[in-house]
Amino acid sequence: MRLCVTGTRGQVASALQGMQSPGVEVIALGRPSCDLADRASVLAAIEAARPDVVVNAAAYTAVDQAETERERAFLINDAGAGHVADAAASIGAPIIHISTDYVFDGRKPTPYGEDDPVSPVSVYGASKRAGEERVLAASPRAVVLRTSWVFSHEGANFLRTMLRLAADRDLVRVVSDQFGAPTYAPDLAAACVTIARGVASAPADRGLYGIFHVTGGGDTSWAGFASAIFSASRARGGKGADVQPIATAEYPTPATRPANSRLDGGRVAAVHGIRLPHWADAMGRCLDRLGRQ
Repeated sequence: MRLCVTGTRGQVASALQGMQSPGVEVIALGRPSCDLADRASVLAAIEAARPDVVVNAAAYTAVDQAETERERAFLINDAGAGHVADAAASIGAPIIHISTDYVFDGRKPTPYGEDDPVSPVSVYGASKRAGEERVLAASPRAVVLRTSWVFSHEGANFLRTMLRLAADRDLVRVVSDQFGAPTYAPDLAAACVTIARGVASAPADRGLYGIFHVTGGGDTSWAGFASAIFSASRARGGKGADVQPIATAEYPTPATRPANSRLDGGRVAAVHGIRLPHWADAMGRCLDRLGRQ
């Protein structure tokens, strides 16, 4: 199976490129040859790659910066996603599009299902929701994967930021009233491959397509995640810090974050047989990988 991935440096794109999955060839497409802001380049690059399945992992992810760069965020996350979906549809390939928990406002007290009303409270969230709609409209063979709190052993993410902070301070203040499920990029990449195999082998099965929620198992707060990172790091002989839990109001940011980012993964388990490992297990594997670098 030839898997074409848009993006070369993001966490999910990097994880897909680093996977060793028998029978799967991963082709990563990035700028300048495949620029989501340039429709012609996207169409040409994907056609030339001749993929069996396309994974759109490229995105504008600067959540706070998007508040002042609305046009750029929508160009990439909305129009750009549409370009990728159109390119996939033009060659008859299914598309797997990576989306986010930020399409919800976070006011629901329980985990969000795929059919819950969306109500993004940030420009980033609004741009990603618009992208979902474009992808689903462009292709009848589209899978939208919403995920949350992605971390990895490479790239910019919360886990690596916490370890960097622990290197020169003893106390870190972390928000404790936002809840979600940390998701390890390699686990999410493996889920993408599983879904890609399924849609490639049963192209007429319409039940395989649509919106699915895929996150690490369990849930925690950002403060809880930070505490677990420091505890596990210390257990491995690394740096750690104490965590001072704070309220969101004590750490204002340009973009509003959902207080509840928990996503119900029941549908993807039932349809595609996917249940990602618990976030704490994934965190441990991530730290072990960092220790080997």
